[in-house]
Amino acid sequence: MKIYTRTGDKGETGLFDGTRVSKADPRVEAYGAVDETNALLGVATASTTDAELRGILHDLQRDLFAIGAQLADPKWGVKPRKEKTRLTEGRVAELEALIDRAEAELPPLKRFILPGGSQVGAVLHLTRTVCRRAERRMVALTATVAVAPLLLTYINRLSDLLFVLARLASRREGTEEIPW
Repeated sequence: MKIYTRTGDKGETGLFDGTRVSKADPRVEAYGAVDETNALLGVATASTTDAELRGILHDLQRDLFAIGAQLADPKWGVKPRKEKTRLTEGRVAELEALIDRAEAELPPLKRFILPGGSQVGAVLHLTRTVCRRAERRMVALTATVAVAPLLLTYINRLSDLLFVLARLASRREGTEEIPW
């Protein structure tokens, strides 16, 4: 399979059902921002030697592929056909448990902190901001298309988790937070 197809040379792309749309289509904007979030998770994974964190980040990447697949399917038919594209309420609960577990290892947050910290912490802060953009794009998409509420809940919780993981990664690497 060649990586280039030439089918997008005129500013269009294909969705999962074969429909051709503009690369500026709100659906493409939404799954594109999810893809950016996923790529930044890859940078964060490459920036850490913390095995537990790497495992968490890999799982999040798989979730984001599932969300991207669902957003790229205008008929929302990929979810029932492919187990790996399925996302459940239980997964959101798992993110919440990860947040709680990480916060238990951190000092209470009393003020805003400057994004940064260790290398992986800084990348996770950046990832969080791109995740928030993905959320905004998904919300914008709901103006024209029904988006599963679970996807919005997941992406919202993910940005919270990324903030806590940024703090945790920096703490584990011995980097102090800088209050604002």
